Amino acid sequence: MKRVGVVVFPGFQILDMVAISVFELANLEVGQPEYQVEVISEQGGMVRSSAGVEIATKAFGDPAYDTVVVTGAMQIEPSSAGLLAFLNNALAASRRTTSICTGAFILAEAGILDGRHATTHWFHSRDLQQRFPDTRIDEDRIFIVDGSVWTSAGMTACIDLCLALIESDLGVEVSRAVAKKLVVYHRRTGGQSQFSAMLDLEPKSDRIQDALSYAKNHLREPLTVEQLADVAHLSPRQFSRAFRDETRQSPAKAIEALRVEAARAMLEAGRHSMEAVAAETGFVDTERMRRAFLRAFGQPPQAIKRAARAV
Repeated sequence: MKRVGVVVFPGFQILDMVAISVFELANLEVGQPEYQVEVISEQGGMVRSSAGVEIATKAFGDPAYDTVVVTGAMQIEPSSAGLLAFLNNALAASRRTTSICTGAFILAEAGILDGRHATTHWFHSRDLQQRFPDTRIDEDRIFIVDGSVWTSAGMTACIDLCLALIESDLGVEVSRAVAKKLVVYHRRTGGQSQFSAMLDLEPKSDRIQDALSYAKNHLREPLTVEQLADVAHLSPRQFSRAFRDETRQSPAKAIEALRVEAARAMLEAGRHSMEAVAAETGFVDTERMRRAFLRAFGQPPQAIKRAARAV
């Protein structure tokens, strides 16, 4: 039987407890207890979540779990020395160490993410990178595996993470069956679907979603209506009408939003010149990029780059 230790602390995010249900359903699917889940904390006893709901926990003990799952929190606070010490011991003693959402901050604080690739909730990813520069953050991934350390994106991505853990342990058929019972996708396509510009657009059909995903991955290209319509398997006229109906924006405005978002991320990373950013994100020249930034943010890209350096 695989022991799973779900680590909580005062102010943890209660939604992360859905991870327990994923392991529970895996046990039911295979007809035997493959996983034994324990909710653990530094002191044990009742621990209050950020929503005010309390949950019973066991105090830290033997750190040799099969899998340790560190929950996240709405408010990111410094961790206790006891929690960090337990996680370092668990890293050495357990087969896998994982984090949900902002739980990645706790792993990073413990030094566990130094030199590793990791992800977290898209909203906090740049903060994580700035606080822990030795961690290699990919903000557009649902989950990342780097050796024995697994990290996931925000909120419901804990389900994706646990399904992947189950697939690694018990096979794809069991993982797929559990996903079906949870009424979720077995594998979400693309990156974090809550990623800001894509969230604002909220396409309703797969065709428009596919066109937007294609655009996000090919920003250097011209991305004409004809090109996107071909990806969506629609005529240009049908595509333009469907795109406006579903996103309440024109294709040109939506593509500009994706380019501005990508350009801002590159500028805040601080490793690229203005010319390189403009070329990489499809603006072609810095003047077009400047005008787009003024429309989106009310300030030029140089100001955003200076602000990022000052953090």
